[in-house]
Amino acid sequence: MIVTDSSAYLPPDLVATHPIRVIPLTLNWDGQTYRDGVDIQATEFYNRLSTSSTLPSTSQIPPGDFENIIKELLVVDYDVLLLPISSGISGSYQSAASVVNNFPADRVVLLDTKLVSMALGFQVLAAARAAAAGANLTECKQTAQQAYGHIGVFFTVDTLKYLAAGGRINSAKRLLGAALDIKPILEIRDGKIELVNSVRTRNKAIDRMLQMVEKEIGGRSPVRISVFHALAPETAEELLETARLRFSPIEYFLSEISPVVGSHVGPSTVAIAYHAGG
Repeated sequence: MIVTDSSAYLPPDLVATHPIRVIPLTLNWDGQTYRDGVDIQATEFYNRLSTSSTLPSTSQIPPGDFENIIKELLVVDYDVLLLPISSGISGSYQSAASVVNNFPADRVVLLDTKLVSMALGFQVLAAARAAAAGANLTECKQTAQQAYGHIGVFFTVDTLKYLAAGGRINSAKRLLGAALDIKPILEIRDGKIELVNSVRTRNKAIDRMLQMVEKEIGGRSPVRISVFHALAPETAEELLETARLRFSPIEYFLSEISPVVGSHVGPSTVAIAYHAGG
């Protein structure tokens, strides 16, 4: 069984039809605690965030949550591959690391994915499909590691205030005093959020992301594409259709950015992830 967290925000039908279990991350807002994607859904979250005078905070998955799901799966004879959100973005990896040594090393394995959102989702899917095809735990880990080198993600945010407030990107500080119409383009690089470009308009940001994806794909096949968004469905649908026609993916998904991840990037964020070759 592949165990991940809600930051991947995999479409529910994919989770239901693959050996995947999802642990929800936690959102704290105005004195209330919400489980990501369980107690609060993406659209509801972004509508509230757009008008709220307060910002939510997020919590890493506590060690006990990892321990409980591992025990539950071992009892029913599953080996467990843990693929949580990047250690460079969340402390959830450290939570998992604090408990895995309590279990047999040949039954439970933890990997620092260095990924988030549907980029993580692609890695999880690769490992889960290997598991469903009969691969053992070591082989599933190797599949996830191999997939990492074939996966990437770019995104653009409407404002940098959420990333800056959460301390998730150092380079955001360089742009905070820039013109309000600057649209940054970011990526997950070596497990952290990095600024890679900036343009003047949202449309140019979308075009530039497509150019970057095309360069990174580099003619490799097969191609899988996911577009995911925070309260920007029309833009996301247009981007997915453009990507579908441009890259001829064998698989493509439209998803939302989970509330916990969304609290750090804000409404109107649009992202595109790819898995090419491998």
